[in-house]
Amino acid sequence: MITLFIISLLGIIALLAEILNFRKLLPVITLFGILAAIAASVAEWNNPMIIPAFNNMLVFDNYALAFSISLCLITFLWFLMAHHYLEIETALSDHYALILFSLAGAIVMTAFGNLVMLFLGMEILSIPLYILAGSRKTDLSSNEAAFKYFLLGAFSAGFLLFGITLIYGATGTFQLSQMNQYITQHANEMPAFFYAGIILIVSGLAFKVSAAPFHFWAPDVYQGSPNMITAFMSTIVKIAAFAGFYRLFSTCFASVESSWSQVVWIIAVITLLLGNITAIQQHSFKRMLAYSGISHAGYLLLAILAINTQSAGAIFLYTLAYSIASIAAFAVLEEVFKLKGNDGISAFNGLAKRNPLLAFTLTISMLSLAGIPPTAGFFAKYYIFNTALSNGYFWLVIIAVIASLIGVYYYFKLIIAAWFKPADDETLIQLSFMHKLLLVLTILLTLALGLFPGYILTLFS
Repeated sequence: MITLFIISLLGIIALLAEILNFRKLLPVITLFGILAAIAASVAEWNNPMIIPAFNNMLVFDNYALAFSISLCLITFLWFLMAHHYLEIETALSDHYALILFSLAGAIVMTAFGNLVMLFLGMEILSIPLYILAGSRKTDLSSNEAAFKYFLLGAFSAGFLLFGITLIYGATGTFQLSQMNQYITQHANEMPAFFYAGIILIVSGLAFKVSAAPFHFWAPDVYQGSPNMITAFMSTIVKIAAFAGFYRLFSTCFASVESSWSQVVWIIAVITLLLGNITAIQQHSFKRMLAYSGISHAGYLLLAILAINTQSAGAIFLYTLAYSIASIAAFAVLEEVFKLKGNDGISAFNGLAKRNPLLAFTLTISMLSLAGIPPTAGFFAKYYIFNTALSNGYFWLVIIAVIASLIGVYYYFKLIIAAWFKPADDETLIQLSFMHKLLLVLTILLTLALGLFPGYILTLFS
């Protein structure tokens, strides 16, 4: 809970930075504040905080604390990566405030104990991102991205709210603990509109995680938004949405799994195949990562289907591994984009000659996203597949493995371009200290999670 207070306070400080003229101190205050937020979550471990003043609407148990640490860690890495981008933005304090308030919404989505807080968390997370997607006001594609994200986000919120309304009508409560008790006791007596409510909630959450067929916004929004905003959007949103998705379904709907499992199974298959097959055809790095993100949502849906003791740890490890690899990939993209002015795959040709550290970071991130050992992505996929197999989803795992093999092709396109294709321009790329630090951190974290994944999973045992 203290983590949420710290992040919210940082957002308010960011708003005041321009007025009180301490704008130059904001980057340092923010980075140390996020580290303090991580320390607060560690200090609260094994000490669940349920605040009666909030009518038990937020529950900061170990599950919420673990995902809060993950969200803060990724945001810390993001600020290191976006340091130069934020420096050249005239509305620096506004950008900081919007990012921090979005992070606060993400934390709420991991810790909600009430369906009202799920909706509030999602909106607090999303509204700043609608603004940030269109923050490049003179760029038509950025404006289009913001408009499309806002419109489709409003539709998804409508689906979620209608679903919540139907669930409330059937159970008489928004509180997860009371809802679970009621559904368990009346599992065979629930009205038909209760199951319709579950499907509507699945639809609303599927939009947030960009699962097919609710994925249409992702490629255009990813490509149109500024590179740094796309990096934040593709990581923080996915972590928060899947954390909330699993908390809700494992707490309340596990006893009626047969009513929604087939729908999620079909969504997972379509998402896996569509994401990976379409990614092969992309010539833009950002669009490729967008379809890659769609496919990764499909893998994570396997853990949502297989609700068991391993699922929470598998989702946590997977979202963390995916997010670190994505931050690394966008860090490389930003440097290439500054030099080339485009995000085409060919822009990465000969990257190893221009800067070996960038090429090595790109290689590690692509290997992790592809699920190649000894990176974090390999063991993340292994635990996801193992979780699904333990609940009998054999054919779904086979489809996921085939989809994963398809994914290897387009990830290796980047590696081949960086190391084996001749460069049009062999100008050396100079990196700032902050950027070098970020690249080294992402490499070390990716390899550390790949070599010692058991330490992460013990947090959920």
